[in-house]
Amino acid sequence: MSLTLDTYRLLGRSGLRVAPLALGAATFGTDWGWGAEQDEARKLFDLYVERGGNFIDTANTYTNGSSERLLGEFTRDKRESLVLATKYTTLRRPGDPNSGGSHRKSLFASVEASLRQLNTDYIDLLYLHVWDFTTPVEEILRGMDDLVRQGKILYVAICNAPAWQVSRMQAIADLRGWSPLVALQIEYNLIERTGERDLIPMAREMGLGVIPYSPLAGGVLTGKYSRDDLIAANIASDDGTRKSFNLALGTLTERNLAIADVVKEVATELGRTPAQAGLAWTLQNPSVTAPIIGARTPTQLEDNLGALEVDFTASQLARLDEVSRIGPGFPHDMLASDHIRKVTAGDLKIEARR
Repeated sequence: MSLTLDTYRLLGRSGLRVAPLALGAATFGTDWGWGAEQDEARKLFDLYVERGGNFIDTANTYTNGSSERLLGEFTRDKRESLVLATKYTTLRRPGDPNSGGSHRKSLFASVEASLRQLNTDYIDLLYLHVWDFTTPVEEILRGMDDLVRQGKILYVAICNAPAWQVSRMQAIADLRGWSPLVALQIEYNLIERTGERDLIPMAREMGLGVIPYSPLAGGVLTGKYSRDDLIAANIASDDGTRKSFNLALGTLTERNLAIADVVKEVATELGRTPAQAGLAWTLQNPSVTAPIIGARTPTQLEDNLGALEVDFTASQLARLDEVSRIGPGFPHDMLASDHIRKVTAGDLKIEARR
């Protein structure tokens, strides 16, 4: 594979060029009790950009707005050469029901706040952050299209939403001539592969580039955890650490540690770190445009960037697939069966479209 940060890729059904690894800025600021102080965050930003990276991911409420504010300062002299992606939907003011959600009022107010915090006139890529199961899709799409027409955002995208809603939105946007979605951000890694059932095939069919977040499963794939971390006596709840966060999310399990073991074995064979091997695996999927790396130190970022140079053997990829494989589920299992193939095609030899 052997890529570099300036091996740019097109983002979905657009002409926008982005680096094959995006820099996640959720670690910019310490408002949440962890993350990088301003000087350290600046080092991360400078290292990424100096290597040719141009794709930076944040959200309006990351570190209570510090992430966007720091990026506004860091990007002041490089704004035009960067692709800034941010998000809206999460609650900006506790107690104010309209300061969050996917609706038009939240959308417009969030974009104006992000423009101020990012110290910019426009946002390159705006994601709907979290599906709220409330706002009509036409309201979302029309609001996004209005902002594109005003020049405040250039491209629109979506995160954390059901595949059927995303495909429905894309069809409506195409039919009405509104700005189409160009990217889908989902959790995707060797531990969380359920996106392969519907979300990733849908994105490929509908022209959305896949942007995986948490490609190292909250650090589990780096090999930093052991079976001792599963013992009740060693678990501290609500202590603010990444370990307690992963335990609360159910990411620390025997299955997931077994996957991390194989990642470590493969990485050792390659002379690489587990983090590099885990990140490189996501890039093997042709639907993936750019995984988001969330380093907190320059050393971690340097290590993550090494993922671009990883070349797996076929047998190594097979081992990683075997230990992490999930069943496709219904209706995919049924549709792939020999019986269904026979009743739909008989003895005809029909090559499936890829």
